[in-house]
Amino acid sequence: MLPEPDADLCAALAADLAAAGYHSEAVRTAWGPLADDAIARGLREPALRAIADRDDALAVLARTLMLGMPQPPASVDRALPRTRTAGLVRLGLARREHDECVPTALLRPQSFADERGAGQWWIASDLDEAALGGPIAEDHVLGVGGASLTLAGLQLPTAAHRALDLGAGCGIQSLRARRDVDEVIATDISRRALRFTRLNALLNGVDDIDVREGSLFEPVAGEVFDRIVSNPPFVITPRVAGVPRYEYRDGGMDGDDLVAAVVRGVGAHLAPGGVAQLLGNWESRDGRAGLDRVRAWVESSDVPLDAWIVERESLDPLAYAQLWVRDGGTVPGTPEHARMLDAWLVDFEERGVTAIGFGYLLLRRPVSGVPTLARYEALSHPVADGLGAHLAAALAAHDRAAAMSDEALAAAVLAVAPEVTEARHHMPGEADPTVIELRQGGGFARTLSVDPGLAALVGACDGDLALGVLIDAIAQLLDADAPRLRRELLPRVRDLLVTGILTFAQD
Repeated sequence: MLPEPDADLCAALAADLAAAGYHSEAVRTAWGPLADDAIARGLREPALRAIADRDDALAVLARTLMLGMPQPPASVDRALPRTRTAGLVRLGLARREHDECVPTALLRPQSFADERGAGQWWIASDLDEAALGGPIAEDHVLGVGGASLTLAGLQLPTAAHRALDLGAGCGIQSLRARRDVDEVIATDISRRALRFTRLNALLNGVDDIDVREGSLFEPVAGEVFDRIVSNPPFVITPRVAGVPRYEYRDGGMDGDDLVAAVVRGVGAHLAPGGVAQLLGNWESRDGRAGLDRVRAWVESSDVPLDAWIVERESLDPLAYAQLWVRDGGTVPGTPEHARMLDAWLVDFEERGVTAIGFGYLLLRRPVSGVPTLARYEALSHPVADGLGAHLAAALAAHDRAAAMSDEALAAAVLAVAPEVTEARHHMPGEADPTVIELRQGGGFARTLSVDPGLAALVGACDGDLALGVLIDAIAQLLDADAPRLRRELLPRVRDLLVTGILTFAQD
């Protein structure tokens, strides 16, 4: 059954959900944190026990739309007086069967917060394994998961005119982009996914999201955008019979070819200054690191691109195979599980794959046409959610510094970011530290080992004196050659500006 977006019915349903208080915090409060955690692990029973004796609107909607459980039509009608069971059926979210309202989709509240403040969406998607009581279909449309929330939080919170959501799925990235962008084109190879995207836009009162069916950039041939966002089906899947090809995670190409295709092709669809942000997997093959392969993809783009690639995780082939075989619902310890694992391992062996990386890709078409940013780094430590504002500030700082000569940078006044601290490690009995670390409380939460000269410079950047004056003073203290110290420190200062450890002082 396909969702059937209807503007009037979606408006009625939204009014009913709001009147019932069907929001994330209300539902969590109703069944408690333990049950909420269990739901994230695919277990419904603790939540059901917590609200088993309740027949108020919130409890009925939680059982019906959050957990995907059949309910008496009379109860649903009372909980949704404008929409009623008949309206859910017309929207393609339920069916009437044996005098029960049987959900055919989930409709879950999703809270969020960004620079504009806190908000709430209702997101419809296909029934999950817990609701189905078995494996999902290959055309399954996934709801809001960890990866989609990560990408939503990475989106730049700055104004733009046109955006492309490539591989929209349930439409969460389109909704997030529309907070800052005037109009969004949402594409997907799955008609089912686009129906959900359209329904979710109507349900949340978000206009100017145009849905188009097709693969990769085909639906937007010849068009350019200020923003492109994509959580593509990047999971590496063996191309052999018997291995499910879930549309939401498998792009139908060998290895990491789909991510490579997006990276190589995205520049032609970016307006000058336009930014693309996506998630992806990449393989390390035959001794060549995955990040080096990503660099080659970027460099092979017909349109020169700035690039900032962050590898957040690296798995060996067995761990990767176990992750995605389990994600497909195959039970560990069964012959089918062993067969599936072997299919993945053979696939990796044939390509000489030794590791699979996962991370964030930020690509930008320079206004000048000449790239100035090329960062390829592995950061596996925990970081906070919602890095979009940090990325926007980092790009702005990079652009400002890149336009400055070393002489101009030396004349600039800088300040250390307020969340940065310093740690010094001493050997027992030694007066001088053996290790000096700068620790960043925000952004990517970096810990950088620095030498005494750079540590002194960062400590002296208080928004008062010019950088060159500070370097000259430090050179005197360290009995060092001032011009040489400038040559050593200024490139590192440029890096600290991008990472957000240093900032330009207020003009």
